[in-house]
Amino acid sequence: MGTPDFAVASLDALVQAKFDIVAVVTAPDKPAGRGQKINESAVKKYAVEKSIPVLQPEKLKNPEFLAELKSFQADLQVVVAFRMLPEVVWNMPTKGTINLHGSLLPQYRGAAPINHAIINGEKESGVTTFFLTHEIDTGDIILSDHTPIGDDETAGELHDKLMVIGANLLVKTVTAIANGDFIEQPQPQSDELKHAPKIFKEDCKIDWNNSSAKIHNLIRGLSPYPTAFTLLNDKTLKIFKAEPEDKVPGIAAGGFLTDGKTYLKFATKDGFIKLLDIQFEGKKRMLIEDFLRGMRL
Repeated sequence: MGTPDFAVASLDALVQAKFDIVAVVTAPDKPAGRGQKINESAVKKYAVEKSIPVLQPEKLKNPEFLAELKSFQADLQVVVAFRMLPEVVWNMPTKGTINLHGSLLPQYRGAAPINHAIINGEKESGVTTFFLTHEIDTGDIILSDHTPIGDDETAGELHDKLMVIGANLLVKTVTAIANGDFIEQPQPQSDELKHAPKIFKEDCKIDWNNSSAKIHNLIRGLSPYPTAFTLLNDKTLKIFKAEPEDKVPGIAAGGFLTDGKTYLKFATKDGFIKLLDIQFEGKKRMLIEDFLRGMRL
């Protein structure tokens, strides 16, 4: 059960490991883009290519869907980047339902663990497999694996790294469950849990009164999507890549300096953020030198 590319890596790893995937459950097709072309999920495209039956329920409690799902008699259900499941679904297989989550649980439960780990300036992240229960992302842990986060690493880069690590961990997990060779560990109790809720547009606007380090982490944590932004000439300026500059600003936070050719940097409360890779409203994504060449500020 999954939808985006992150889930395809796991599905492919399970197929390559010769597990019998009896069916795939993914999001319904949706019209997308200007032409409103029907868009199929990445998981569906892969499943069709491999001749795996595909289920695309609008509602997960639909009796027809539940009957069809039950007819496949799956021993185990594997969830990667999908929506919340009702108990009638996750409780169906004899060996339960497992989930691959993009964090080191119990930290960063929620919809956007990869983004929030970088936004918070974490130096390490990872993936965890666990059994689904009633409360979201709280089930007993089966296995986990970790990886360092680089000082300039973006959410997109960490996503791609965890996609591969997660796929490998999932194969280990399913193998262990098939062999009955695993120990479930309850998630550690902690008073300092960091959460990873869904990110909305208002969370992406840069507050230049923050420190350069905090703003740099926000930009990295939202790149390439949904992208941190600010306003320039009353238009949206998305920032995909930037670097902090440790200099006393000398101008108010939110003000900017530029030579009109090679650099554009915004003042923060304790330094500057130098823009490197941006997209101005109505324009395509470009490097800052290309942007300044065609823009008078």
